[in-house]
Order: sequence, then structure tokens, then C-alpha cells
Amino acid sequence: MAGTTDLIEIGQSIWLDNITRDMLDDGTIARYIADLGVTGLTSNPSIFDKAISGSTAYDADVAALAAEGLGAEEIFFRLAIADLRRAADLFAPIAEATRGEDGWVSLEVSPTLADDADATVAAARRLHAEADRPNLFIKIPGTPAGLVAIEEAIFHGVPVNVTLLFSTEQYLAAAEAHLRGLERRRAAGLDLAVASVASLFISRWDVALNELLPGPMRNTVGVAIGAASYAASCALHASERVADLVAAGAPLQKLLFASTGVKDPSAPDTLYVSALAAPGTVNTMPDGTLLAVADHGDTPVGLSADATGPLEALAAADAAGADLAGLADRLQRDGAAAFVGAWEAMIGSIDAKASA
Repeated sequence: MAGTTDLIEIGQSIWLDNITRDMLDDGTIARYIADLGVTGLTSNPSIFDKAISGSTAYDADVAALAAEGLGAEEIFFRLAIADLRRAADLFAPIAEATRGEDGWVSLEVSPTLADDADATVAAARRLHAEADRPNLFIKIPGTPAGLVAIEEAIFHGVPVNVTLLFSTEQYLAAAEAHLRGLERRRAAGLDLAVASVASLFISRWDVALNELLPGPMRNTVGVAIGAASYAASCALHASERVADLVAAGAPLQKLLFASTGVKDPSAPDTLYVSALAAPGTVNTMPDGTLLAVADHGDTPVGLSADATGPLEALAAADAAGADLAGLADRLQRDGAAAFVGAWEAMIGSIDAKASA
């Protein structure tokens, strides 16, 4: 556990980027909490697609719910909420001990709603009420329509995990949506204790750029994006605007590093963990990365609030032909499309199981 202990001592939360019913039933998640210091969990359509399609653990429930006349999408949300309620209960003591700063799980709205703000808000409110757990985030993508939905969901008291962020600019737009939602609550005399995290995707940058950039720049852009966004978050959190909201009872929106499994076999398998350690942030890891960090993770140095170094690295990548601004938008669109693909595959699998 040495590698995870170092992160905990720095002040970074370790979350698991996975959930299956088998992991709940066999105690894997409970062991990760007890032995590795895991304090939260994230899910997405790809994770649930693998869990449901690749296992028989859900088959009996699918058949029973189909017999009640439920469609595939409603069956999915019944299954996902059942699993995430169990996970939320495992993390509930952490949520209580940290007064809601940690101990969260996440459920994503249908990715097919990414361009429909009104439908996203309606789904977010319905799913949060149905899940009925105070430590459950609703995941909403940081797309243009998603930003509108995030502000509205926060205003209505729904805790939000903003997903599919790929740049500092996209992160700051998500932070702005959270702040506007809180400011509207304050103006309406409502409680400001509505939590949020902003999930910045890391590894997909290097997957997209490693063949384009010179050798010394391989596997450097993702870390630089993370470091620059962390510096921006430090500056934002130090602002008078945020300080006023915090003084009135609002929580800080934490920066969460996602997509931290290393895709390049020539790179260290703990790269996006050791290089992105920072207090007051979250790193959500797939099982393999979590276990690698626990086994042989390097002692992290910790990120700096000074953006000079990462901005210079990003400028060099741009000069080498990366077009980071354009790529950030493309990665977000591609990520949204990939989640829709996983969603459709999962719905098809549920339909097939229901028919069988």
C-alpha cells in the first residue's frame, strides 16, 4: 500500500474507476477501501457495458425486470442504481467523516442526451431522487449543452460529476457552471452544500499525439494538461468569488484526474498517478493502475500551483503541430460518441438477455 499511502499523505483522494456486481458480491471493493485507501468510485457507460455484457451476474434481474414490462434503458438504470446504492453505502462512513468532501460514487445520465440540456436536467433530477443516496454524483458531460444542464442541476440541488473535460478551458467552463448554479441558490436563499467534481481526461491526449510529436514529447501532453488545469484550479479557488461562496457554506469543486490508465506499454504504468499527485484533488483509476500504484508506485513529487512549466510544455507541443485547442474539442466530441456507442451496445445486450 506504500504507493497509495503517499498519495493519501499528499492529500489526494484515490477513487476506483470501475464497478461490477461481482466486485460488490465478492468483497473486492470493500478490500480496496480497507487495504488500499480507496475513498470513492466512478462509473460510465463503457464500464457498465463490460459489467453487464461480460457477466451472468445480472441475467436473473434482467429477466425479472423484463417480465414486469420494463424496457432496456429502464432495466439498465434499475441495475446500475442497485449496484451504486450498495457502493454508496460502503463509502458512506467516509462521506460522513469528511462531511461530504469524499466518499462519492457516480451515475451517468444517458450519453444520448449530451446535446439536450433540458432532457439532461430532467434525467439528472430523476436519477438522483431515485438513487436516494446523499453521496451519489450524477455525471453530466461538459459539452456546450451539458454546461447549461450542469448549472441548472446544481441550482436544483443535484451533486454533479462533470465528465468529458479535456483542457483547462473546458475545466474552467465547468467550474463556471458550478459557480453560477451556487450563486443562483444563494440568491434564492437555498442551502449551498451542493458538491461537484470536474473530471479531466488525461491519457487520451497522449494516445492522440504520440505518433505526431517528437520522441522526447511522447506521453508528456496529458500530464501538462493536468498540471496546467491544477494551477488554474488553485487560482480560481483563491479568488474572492469562490472565497465568498465557501464562507457561505459552499464546497469547493474538486479537480478529478480521469482516464489515468496508461495506454503506451513503453511508459511507466503509474505515470498518470505519480505525475499528477496534488492536494485537494482526486485520481480515479482502473483496477490495474490502482494495483500497480499500490505495488510499485513512485513517490510523487506533487503538482505546483505555478503554471509556467506546463504552459511552456503545451506551447512546445503546439509549435510541433499538436493544435491543442482543436484537439481538445475533437477529443470531447469523440469521447461523447464513444460513450454513446458503449451505451447502445449495452442496451442491445440487455435487450438480448431479456429476449433470451
